[in-house]
Amino acid sequence: MIWLFLLPAYALGTFPSAVMIARGKGVDITKVGSGNPGASNISRTFGKPWGVLVFVLDGLKGMIPAAVGIWLIDDRPVAYGMVVAAILGHMFPLTRRLRGGKGVATMAGAAFVLQPIVAPLLAVLWYTSLKVSKKASVASIVVMVGLPVGTALKGAPGWEIATLAAINALVMVRHTENIKRLLDGTELSAKRPNS
Repeated sequence: MIWLFLLPAYALGTFPSAVMIARGKGVDITKVGSGNPGASNISRTFGKPWGVLVFVLDGLKGMIPAAVGIWLIDDRPVAYGMVVAAILGHMFPLTRRLRGGKGVATMAGAAFVLQPIVAPLLAVLWYTSLKVSKKASVASIVVMVGLPVGTALKGAPGWEIATLAAINALVMVRHTENIKRLLDGTELSAKRPNS
């Protein structure tokens, strides 16, 4: 029965926000900048407003399944399962040969529903980290670590903490190349090359 909820969540996760916006401008986003079809690469390529739009669209891919699970189905485990499915759809879309984004925005959207007390604090932490480091990857890594930690400090059930830690570990794995570039000093700035 749960598959009736997981499959639509996965399908929603595959919606190619960044790819479609870039294609509308005649660009293959997977072949410019970092090559990642996500908000940061869109922002560097076309400017911050377009990056914000992609972030919001990708965030909705996590927020909608979480909201359906929490508010309509009224089942937190199902909500978490749907979020996992949406993030997997975003990262590994069958429609694009499993070449998707890194899941930060999708997880962020879900967090505002699943952990409404922790998420706003992490948004501030993300913004601060971005301003200090000038690198979106650093800010993303900071909040991916911060989400399960903040959830634990809030006193959430162990299974929720473990689920968030597992999801965010996968997001961190998707940042392996970013971490390598950070260590050797070649990571891209959050700003456009010509700005």
